[in-house]
Amino acid sequence: MFETVQSDTFVLLSALILISGVFAAKFSNRIGLPSLVLFILVGMALGSDGLGIIPFDSPEFAQVVGIFALVIILFEGGLQTKFSTVRSVALPAVSLATFGVLITSAVVGFTAFLIFDITLLQAFLLGAIVGSTDAAAVFAALKERNIKAKMGATLEAESGTNDPMAVFLTISFIELIVVPETSLLGLVPSFFWQMGIGLLMGYGIGKLASLSINRINLESSGLYPIFSVAFALLTYGAASSIGASGFLAVYAAALVIGNTELTYRYSIFQFNEGFAWMSQILMFILLGLLVFPAELFQWEVIGGGLLLSVVLILVARPAAVFLTTMGMGYRWNEKLFISWAGLRGAVPIILATFPIVAGVEGSIFFFNVVFFIVLTSALVQGTSISWVAKKLDLTGPRKNTPHHSIELISMGKANAEMVQFNVDNDAAIAGKKLKDISFPQKANISAIVREEKLITPYGETEIRAGDFLYILVSTKHEKELKKVLEAKRYPFTSSGPAE
Repeated sequence: MFETVQSDTFVLLSALILISGVFAAKFSNRIGLPSLVLFILVGMALGSDGLGIIPFDSPEFAQVVGIFALVIILFEGGLQTKFSTVRSVALPAVSLATFGVLITSAVVGFTAFLIFDITLLQAFLLGAIVGSTDAAAVFAALKERNIKAKMGATLEAESGTNDPMAVFLTISFIELIVVPETSLLGLVPSFFWQMGIGLLMGYGIGKLASLSINRINLESSGLYPIFSVAFALLTYGAASSIGASGFLAVYAAALVIGNTELTYRYSIFQFNEGFAWMSQILMFILLGLLVFPAELFQWEVIGGGLLLSVVLILVARPAAVFLTTMGMGYRWNEKLFISWAGLRGAVPIILATFPIVAGVEGSIFFFNVVFFIVLTSALVQGTSISWVAKKLDLTGPRKNTPHHSIELISMGKANAEMVQFNVDNDAAIAGKKLKDISFPQKANISAIVREEKLITPYGETEIRAGDFLYILVSTKHEKELKKVLEAKRYPFTSSGPAE
């Protein structure tokens, strides 16, 4: 009977957590506050040091849940990213994800050594933990904001690929502290193994997943999204089991899958978006449960955390951005924005549990300082991204949802799909009449939704920016249709989308 009551209570608490998370996300959009802050505050309120509803003090469990959630979030972010966008910012993103993290970690670490009574190795460990931007925070912050494409692409590509460097530095400094005879130079080859094999495994499993999703003929459409998530988890597990970067492998696999023509593409994308939101809610609330406000809001943590936050935001991050993107076609205002938008989130908090699990001296203090830095980053940087972008003249057109394919019947049983496309200001078809657009022969526009009104299309109908087009097309002509829809009035430059 006791076990049944406990199970019922767990189910009830799970429901309350998810409901509160959804309302927090809705509320955060209205006030411009990053949702992760509200999720964390909900966790702190429910935890042992708050209302005491959910007593929780297990960094090991939080670490496992956090890694699982990050896999789902990275996978969903990679699915939504176009290869053409990533290619245009590949060099600066990789530079920021490697040398940028190294510079940021070094500056923050040296500052920590000066202000705290800790060893140099402990200080650099603290710097390594907060050295990388966070994919969950960056994806969420940019998703609904009208930031110029080049800026969004750079930040998302960086946050999706910089975890290996942060993980490598964190684990390396833990080993140097716990096992003093460890050679730092001896750890360098493992970094290249993590990056190189992680990319190769991600690409290979991504190709395998795409082929499997299209070839398998499942009776229920609901199984296709589950199949895709299974490949995401397989990618992380397989890569991590041989010492490669599981996070990088997942992001690479998602890029491959997301840029392949898939059966039940719309269902897969919608499921993963919802699953990513659920993972984000549970992860940040759980991390909020892990922190004890009485320990967090101590003068040493507040004072040291604020000073490190100022150094991180105003010195370390700008230095990393300006140094690692030299000669890559970025203007000073773009570099300033990339510097400001380097949000910290779940990754630093999860990495802060590594020293606790390893038994490093002072690790609880490190965790609280890192947690404070993340909160500061989210509150200061996360709430002002749109304002800073506007001041630096880096806002673009209204954020549009990408087109999705809504399959009428699964591939193999029929060959028709309904494509939904949102016309943006840069689209070549904007301003043209339907009769003047060279659509494929077997593509018929079924409806146009303009300002929430349904318009019946005919030859003289003019396509306008903001329109939602619903086009019935045969599967074999879908690629041809997408070329027409995705054509831009302005070409891409070598350094990214033209301004």
